[in-house]
Amino acid sequence: MDHYCILGNPVEHSKSPLIHARFAELTGQAMRYSKLLAPLDDFPGTLRQWIDGGGRGCNVTVPFKFEAFRLADTATERAQLAQAANTLKFDGGRIDADNTDGIGLVNDIQRNAGVSLAGRDLLLLGAGGAAAGVLGPLLAARPRRLVVANRTPDKAVNLVARHASHPALQKLLQKTELLAQDLQGLQGDFDVIINATASSLSGGAIPVDAHVLKPHALAYDMMYGAPAQGFASWALAHGAVPRDGLGMLVEQAAESFLFWRGVYPPSAQVLQELRKALP
Repeated sequence: MDHYCILGNPVEHSKSPLIHARFAELTGQAMRYSKLLAPLDDFPGTLRQWIDGGGRGCNVTVPFKFEAFRLADTATERAQLAQAANTLKFDGGRIDADNTDGIGLVNDIQRNAGVSLAGRDLLLLGAGGAAAGVLGPLLAARPRRLVVANRTPDKAVNLVARHASHPALQKLLQKTELLAQDLQGLQGDFDVIINATASSLSGGAIPVDAHVLKPHALAYDMMYGAPAQGFASWALAHGAVPRDGLGMLVEQAAESFLFWRGVYPPSAQVLQELRKALP
């Protein structure tokens, strides 16, 4: 039986073992998935112990995604764009890295929420690791305009510049306007707003003014459960459609499962089951 895990700090709250156990059951894959807590100062050592112990792969969560990318021998294009990895696979002493966060987000919005991103105006709030992980796949969905807004404008400018200069995105950027803006000076309104800041997790204020919402806009928070309630209530109060990040969690896990096993699991079914099971 092949062994996989979620590696991070903290990991106790993670729903990944539940999700991957159900994926394995539904696809007939012989695998086991557990949680592994890594000391904040020794991610490489913990990873090496997992590999030496026979682990076939792992998911990586905060705060180690950038470190995981740097330790990899090879990386997919989307991991290279993000410069971060949330999925590692071990094969013959080699570490292969992927970042499935962005495609998980896009799949949840387009497949599960039924909102096409092509030709739409998108606002991505934040310019940290969460935003870096999803910007490339969002661009691949061919929106008309994608604005990255951050409280520290320089971070948004740097993130946009890195993507704008990447050879793999040049054709996409001929049809998509990619901009960086200051959160405090945002202009225009948007069809889809994605909160990739830590505001929900920290219980902070909504990071943007309601004027950015088009009528019936999709307001998406990458958090799920209780931390996402504040953003959802704000969205409803201003005529938007709220959605939390539980679907993103399941869909990014499905992409990781495919990366490891070569089989795509029934993610929509597992998402439905998980929503019913959670309070």
